Amino acid sequence: MSSFHFPPSMLPLTIAEPVGKAWTHIIKSYSPATIEFAGTLIVQLIFFWGPCIIYMSLDKLFPRFSERHKIQPAPKQPTRSEIFDCLSVVLKNQVLSTTLHGLLIYISTLTGKGAFRVDSSIPPVHEIIRDLLFSLLLREALFYYSHRVLHHPRLYPKIHKIHHRFTAPVALAAQYAHPIEQIVANILPITIPPQILNSHILTFWIFMAYELIETTTVHSGYDFFLNAAKMHDLHHEKFLIYFGAIGVLDWFHGTDGSKMAAKRKAKGVVAGKGVSQEQVSAVVKESKSD
Repeated sequence: MSSFHFPPSMLPLTIAEPVGKAWTHIIKSYSPATIEFAGTLIVQLIFFWGPCIIYMSLDKLFPRFSERHKIQPAPKQPTRSEIFDCLSVVLKNQVLSTTLHGLLIYISTLTGKGAFRVDSSIPPVHEIIRDLLFSLLLREALFYYSHRVLHHPRLYPKIHKIHHRFTAPVALAAQYAHPIEQIVANILPITIPPQILNSHILTFWIFMAYELIETTTVHSGYDFFLNAAKMHDLHHEKFLIYFGAIGVLDWFHGTDGSKMAAKRKAKGVVAGKGVSQEQVSAVVKESKSD
């Protein structure tokens, strides 16, 4: 009996080999600082603006399809002027992010130690999976707790209230935020985990691409991908539930809107541990003052 063989086109080597050659050429042609800066910017442009354009063009290109899958009704959708304001803020935040990244790369060239591994090797699959899983879990913790802090009554009106202007969010609003929030809640939770692991720059780009697709999707306002945006829509509408992305910490702290959260609320704990009814009232009152 002859043994079964995969056709050459299905072998991983046929995929890895050209990628490896292309990566080796890039490594030989550019400095690690240039590769990190340019590559990160390209990932940001493709995986943030790409989904934003797709999601936000559905209204015009496929209005019936769009209306059928919108989570919130038309009266709650942002106006044209609000969209342009959102675009202006997002562009400023991306300039801020890129400038800070360039500054950090410059500092790393002086110290001789980069945040990520930039070498001619291609990280093995098991290393990529390991780093992605760790980064995903740590990002959840960093984002959840920074998000909770930004909802504190003393910080919410000055910082996070800007992001909550859109009670029916759109994909572009994923980075519609105060500069402090852009750094603390949007940038650091994504960049810190791979740096702790000293991940390969390719692994970081994969992780960053996933997170950008995830955040634009949960802000899209559509019921795609098993209602991925529904929980975050509820957060924008109700304020004090669904602070995380995965949901584990929301479940643990009782901020997931579930029966467990209802039971905790009945016991006098509102929207998770450490948030009093007075604080909730202050946030809601401030959010409606405009």
